[in-house]
Amino acid sequence: MSENIRSRVVTQGSQRTPNRAMLRAVGFGDDDFTKPIVGVANGFSTITPCNMGINELAKRAETGIKSAGGMPQMFGTITVSDGISMGTEGMKYSLVSRDVIADSIETACNGQSMDGVIAIGGCDKNMPGAMIAMARMNIPAIFVYGGTIKPGHYNGEDLTVVSAFEAVGKHSAGKIDDNTLLAIEKNACPGAGSCGGMFTANTMSSAFEAMGMSLPYSSTMAAEDAEKADSTEKSAFVLVDAIRNQLLPSQILTRKAFENAISVIMAVGGSTNAVLHLLAIANTIGVELTLDDFETIRQRVPVLCDLKPSGRYVTVNLHQAGGIPQVMKMLLTHGLLHGDALTISGETIEEILTDIPAEPPANQDVILPWDKPVYKEGHLAILKGNLASEGAVAKISGVKNPKITGPARVFESEEECLEAILAKKINPGDVIIVRYEGPKGGPGMREMLAPTSAIIGAGLGDSVGLITDGRFSGGTYGLVVGHVAPEAYVGGTIGLVKEGDSITIDAQEKLLQLNVSDEELAQRRTNWKAPEPRYKRGVLGKYAKLVSSSSLGAVTDLNLF
Repeated sequence: MSENIRSRVVTQGSQRTPNRAMLRAVGFGDDDFTKPIVGVANGFSTITPCNMGINELAKRAETGIKSAGGMPQMFGTITVSDGISMGTEGMKYSLVSRDVIADSIETACNGQSMDGVIAIGGCDKNMPGAMIAMARMNIPAIFVYGGTIKPGHYNGEDLTVVSAFEAVGKHSAGKIDDNTLLAIEKNACPGAGSCGGMFTANTMSSAFEAMGMSLPYSSTMAAEDAEKADSTEKSAFVLVDAIRNQLLPSQILTRKAFENAISVIMAVGGSTNAVLHLLAIANTIGVELTLDDFETIRQRVPVLCDLKPSGRYVTVNLHQAGGIPQVMKMLLTHGLLHGDALTISGETIEEILTDIPAEPPANQDVILPWDKPVYKEGHLAILKGNLASEGAVAKISGVKNPKITGPARVFESEEECLEAILAKKINPGDVIIVRYEGPKGGPGMREMLAPTSAIIGAGLGDSVGLITDGRFSGGTYGLVVGHVAPEAYVGGTIGLVKEGDSITIDAQEKLLQLNVSDEELAQRRTNWKAPEPRYKRGVLGKYAKLVSSSSLGAVTDLNLF
């Protein structure tokens, strides 16, 4: 029996003569029409260093697929550079791109009846976009991360792109001069690869490795190292084998896989965006997952890795110290990982980790011993209260005091907020509110890396809180709370806050509170009116119309009928 279970509808029978004629033009021969057709979703782009090395990986994937007995069909998909669009209207397209990527991969694979897909991506939304498509289609699939960037260097320090964002705040505060600012700009991003700390791209690649949808060690490899291309070719072999065995994403992306991913994200100090993306993927595959699950797992998983943005090291250092398999083995040893969860290779997590030592190497301090963690509990706290009845996500790593009560400083957009910070109009003890930046209100839920980095650069990271219905970059740290739901645009309480109102952020009590009476809030709600949509046409207009609450993952296909 032929192995092209899905693609035989376009390759078999006399009525498919025209189909085969077109396939012959792209390289098919007489013996190829019974082979599985494998899509290569190629995220190559020179828009961003995150994706500029991917084309060579895609070619290695093609080689591997052919060697394994499949027929590759390469197609492209988009990316948006978060780092370049940050702080501009363009950033509103970043989260939107997750859905565009998912839609494009689904369209190509299902439109061409492909038997499986290997997706290769780099920048932040490439990973969840590809995984949402894999979950929707439920055909054999594997994800290959384009790889992390190596650190830049200046004045004896390792640099990432976040160093450049923070340098803006330092420069504004008079802490560095023009020459230093320029030197950091020139040295922060030395080559190909995604942003180098445990920011969103490296967080999501780590999560997918933990979930079993990528090969061991692949999530922390440097983009420019030879092992990255070798791992890509190996991934192609594994995928073709999965096609033959009909090993499907629904068998891998189980509740246990999601819990494993959350545990790893907590242990490595990952990005708040992982909460949004895992909720979206779980919704697509049909696994019940809520914000409360993140909080439950946070309370039992320590932060084991000393990684940027709040720590000392970058992802290539984590790779050298043992990578995600070392972190996973530590979690497994202490009963915080499901060892029986299945992976794309057909092996279980426990089988993959058999030869990994229970404790990290003694000659490094990137991955800390179990009894000496960076933090005893995870760093992504789920806060609730009258300011976020559905929930909000706080990143509390690197925070000396996880509680603040202070006067609200209210801004209707990210640009207004950043202008006030750089103009030194924010004082210690202030609680900044940035609203109408949610999934619908933005639309697109922009990341607030520019203002949060400016706060850190100005030396206010321990004394100023920031709350938004938008998102944060994986490079953000400090007392910051995002994903506030319901968002301002749909009548959430964050839209009722007035300048000077008392606000409490309490990560220990998991509380996000507007200290105003219920009667006053009811009166304000009576007077509140939804603003006009900022976009009424095009992709942003469609997105705003369809997108769900961030507490549900900001998905666009929820309850369509």
